[in-house]
Amino acid sequence: MYNYISEILRNAGFEDFSSLIAYGVLLVMGVLACFLLRAVIRFFAGRVLKRATQREAALYILVKRASNIVIPVVFIVLARDLTGRYPFLGVLVDVASALVVLFIVFSCIKSVGAIYDNYEVSKTFPIHGILQVVMAATGIIGGIVIVAILIGQSPMVMLGSLGAMTAILTLIFKDAILGFMAGILLTTNKMIIIGDWIEVPNHNANGIVTDLTMTTVTVENFDKTITSIPAYSLISDSFINWRGMIATGARRIKRPFHIDSAMVRTCTGDMLERYKKMPLLKGHFTSMDEAGFDGQFTNLGVFRAYITAYLRSHPQIQQDMTLVVRQLDPGATGIPMEVIAFAKATAMMDFEPIQADIFDHIYAVISEFDLRLYQNPSGNDLREIRV
Repeated sequence: MYNYISEILRNAGFEDFSSLIAYGVLLVMGVLACFLLRAVIRFFAGRVLKRATQREAALYILVKRASNIVIPVVFIVLARDLTGRYPFLGVLVDVASALVVLFIVFSCIKSVGAIYDNYEVSKTFPIHGILQVVMAATGIIGGIVIVAILIGQSPMVMLGSLGAMTAILTLIFKDAILGFMAGILLTTNKMIIIGDWIEVPNHNANGIVTDLTMTTVTVENFDKTITSIPAYSLISDSFINWRGMIATGARRIKRPFHIDSAMVRTCTGDMLERYKKMPLLKGHFTSMDEAGFDGQFTNLGVFRAYITAYLRSHPQIQQDMTLVVRQLDPGATGIPMEVIAFAKATAMMDFEPIQADIFDHIYAVISEFDLRLYQNPSGNDLREIRV
């Protein structure tokens, strides 16, 4: 192309400036050809993907990036006659070609991630960490190829010398390597997926996982703050994942309350008559009679049976899961009683009212069984004693 333009210029009488003008013409032709070819490719891609969905939008971005390949192609064609006279032009073209190819590969990887995110499986098996690893490896290989072109060596020689630096690189990028391995473990073992509710006490994180990359896990806390946690911290330290609770559709209630031990006594006849009139306790006394029980009832035991019956009849309690009212070891704060049950709600706004209503009822009805909650003496109690 250069020789052809120079010949035309010399025939036209521009012998003194033919070389300079030929270089300028080649440059202008190259720039115009690049812009024209890129515009044509992007125009037709836009027409085909005019009504683009998210998936097609990712493909359109890929086509736009891929259209840049015309730049080195055009200059390779135009500079073909000049590389023998000016070798550095060939080096520049090769470097430009490597860079364009590298960016196109990056675009392909990002497009794969964008398309994959449109599928439901991306929520249970995110591949952002894997794609970042692929991009990092591609960048390293691309950098080695570019350096090899600049120094005129084979890329295999550069790769061989890189092996000798592995130990040094391992020490320098220790945290990145740890994060990379942890990210792979978290992703492949499905320890965490996007959308999980996790709690990480060591990092004051309690919220929903919004992003999972090669080195970090991003959590949006319930107070709308954002916490970024190193991936290897979730492998080395403990954390709570509430995914199982949400999958079952039930959340555990596990809360104790303390009975004043001085109020526990065997039931008298009047007490039993009063308790038997309670609808929730009719089944308890009937079953005890059918079992031939001839011992003495205690007000605490009857109260425990009442709470169990109350939970069994509660519409917001999951009846096919663990439900128990148990007595713990007595201590200086009285006799601990603990309620363990599962509410038919997992969200805090739905769960807390159910739990509160249950214990409101327990606190209100406890006096009906001649019992009272244990409470340390307050300032008013001490003042009354003093009076």
